[in-house]
Amino acid sequence: MGISIAAAASLGVAFAIATALPQPFFGYAADRFGRRALAVGGVVVSGVFVSLMGFASSYWVLMLLLVVGGLGGAAFHPPGASYAVRLTAGKGGGGRYSIFSFGGAIGYSAGPLVAVGLVAWGGMERLWVAMIPALLLAPLFFLGLPSGRLEVQSAAPAPPPSDVVRQLAGPLGIIFGVSAVMTFVQRAFLTMEPIIVAEMGGSEALGAAALSVYLGSQAFGTLAGGLLADRMDRARLLFLLCALALPAHLAAVWLGPWNGLGFAAIAVAGFLGMATLPPIVVMAQEMLPRAPGASSGIVMGLAWTVGSIGVMGTGAVADMTGPHAAALMSMPAAGIAALLALHPALRWLPTGRSR
Repeated sequence: MGISIAAAASLGVAFAIATALPQPFFGYAADRFGRRALAVGGVVVSGVFVSLMGFASSYWVLMLLLVVGGLGGAAFHPPGASYAVRLTAGKGGGGRYSIFSFGGAIGYSAGPLVAVGLVAWGGMERLWVAMIPALLLAPLFFLGLPSGRLEVQSAAPAPPPSDVVRQLAGPLGIIFGVSAVMTFVQRAFLTMEPIIVAEMGGSEALGAAALSVYLGSQAFGTLAGGLLADRMDRARLLFLLCALALPAHLAAVWLGPWNGLGFAAIAVAGFLGMATLPPIVVMAQEMLPRAPGASSGIVMGLAWTVGSIGVMGTGAVADMTGPHAAALMSMPAAGIAALLALHPALRWLPTGRSR
């Protein structure tokens, strides 16, 4: 469409914000009224509208399709995370969430290659084919998932939104900060890397391969993060993962997908970045056990929004300095997340093996 790097980055940011910002509200609705309709309906809305973007006739039509598709993702994530962790099932919430997140990461990693394949097959308009799995599987999801209404009726009522928001002044706010910063680092890489490849003369397929390696490694990172969250002090685990993610992301941007070493760096960066998510979500739900959907929405959706907004700044810097320099300047933010994970307020939480 002949748009600038900043405008291209804004499309990704708009989709990310639409997927993220409403999550606390959808999570609160799931806690109050049941989860199934939001979880299944979100999959269908997201699958349909994102798959229609090949028909966009202008930048703003494309923006609209992405925003509506993002809202479907926002409806799905909090009840999905609540289904996965299942605080009432006792220990092992990190492992259960890691399986849920593994599924999402596998889908994300396949997405770029599937999209390039569909476009090569029949042009941008052929992207609509990607909605078929969502439409076919939605009835099975609806029949297979419990509605959650009985749990809502038998459990203590969810706290009012004002009580949930006040928790951000304590440890929940620190976890929110870790999630927001790590989201910024990962979204900045995902947004800039294909642009860097294109500007350096690489093909769309090479850029898609870099994204798929990064996202595929995230799938295994979320599995490892969930399993470790059930076995380690979670605050210490977060510190180690964030601290290691800083040099890993710098190496991934610096080397790029031009050889085996570059792809290895991209894989390690994706693994470490996503491994932070399971302990973040489990810690948040344990802080607000009566509002697992809302707490998940805060550390996922709201934090993802804040982190994604920062990518707009990276895009603006890229228009001035080039995408490679802008990406390199963004990656050290992971150090801020590592420092937040060392906050004393996280040492006394009743979670993790040593507490």
